[in-house]
Amino acid sequence: MTTILVTGATGNVGRHVVQGLLEAGVGVRALVRNPALAALPAEVEVVRGDIYNPAAVGQAATGVDAAFLLWPAFTADGAADVVTALTKQVKRVVYLSAMSVRDADPAASGVWGELELLLTDAGADWTFLRPGGFATNTLEWADQLRAGNVVRLPSPNAARSLIHERDIAEVAVQALLDDTHIGRSPTLTGPEVLTQAAQVATLAKVLERPLGIEEVPTPEARHSMLTQGLDPAFVDSALTYWESLVTTPEPVTTTVETLLNHPARTYRQWAEDHAADFRG
Repeated sequence: MTTILVTGATGNVGRHVVQGLLEAGVGVRALVRNPALAALPAEVEVVRGDIYNPAAVGQAATGVDAAFLLWPAFTADGAADVVTALTKQVKRVVYLSAMSVRDADPAASGVWGELELLLTDAGADWTFLRPGGFATNTLEWADQLRAGNVVRLPSPNAARSLIHERDIAEVAVQALLDDTHIGRSPTLTGPEVLTQAAQVATLAKVLERPLGIEEVPTPEARHSMLTQGLDPAFVDSALTYWESLVTTPEPVTTTVETLLNHPARTYRQWAEDHAADFRG
C-alpha cells in the first residue's frame, strides 16, 4: 500500500489513524472541510471536501489504495451516493461502525448497520470496526467540570466498557494494512465495565478534587439533546439504551489485546491523557 484516504482525519479517532499510518511509512490523504484549520502533520496530503458530497469523496479517493470511513451523521441520508462514489475509486474500506449492529438484521441496527449494508452491497472489501462506548464522549462533561464540581447526567448507573480512541485507531491502522481483516467485524471495548458514576469518580481521582453527580430525569435529558439539534430517533434510542445499561451492562471483549498484543487502555488512562481538557 502507498496511499490511504482518511475521512474524519481531524477527529478524535481520525487523528490517531493518520499518525499511525505515517509511523507505518504509508502515505496519507485526508479529506477535510477546511484545510487551513486541519492542523495535520506536514506529510499529509490534505484535500478540501465534505464527506456528504459524493463528488468530493470520489475525487479524494482517486488513486488511493484503501480508505478509512467515518460517517458522522446520525442518519444514513445521502450515504448511498457517498459510498458509491467511494467504492468506485477504492475497494478496500475500513468503516468505523458500532457494537450495536446485529449481523442478523443490520438494517434495524441504526445508521451504522445501514452503512455496513451499503458497503457490502457495493462489493467493497470491507472491515467493520464495532467499538462500544467511546471514552472520549465523556468530554461532554468538561464544561460542567470547568464551571463547578457537579456532573448532571441521565442514568448514572448505566455501565459501559468505554474504549480509548487510541485503541480504536491502532486496530483501524492494522485493518487498513493487513488484508487478513477483510470481511471481519471485530467488537472493540475497553478492559472493564464502569458505571457513569464510577467514571465521574475516576475523573475526581485524576483531577484531585471532589466531584458530585446529579441525575437528570429522562424527559429533561431528551429535551436538552433535542435542543442541541440531535435527530429525535437517535435521542430516543440513546436514552433507551442508557437506561438498559443499568441492568444489562455492555460486555467486555479481549479483541483489542488479541489484535494489538497489549491490554486495552483503561478509562483511568484515558482520563489522565485528557485531564487538561477537564481543567481548561
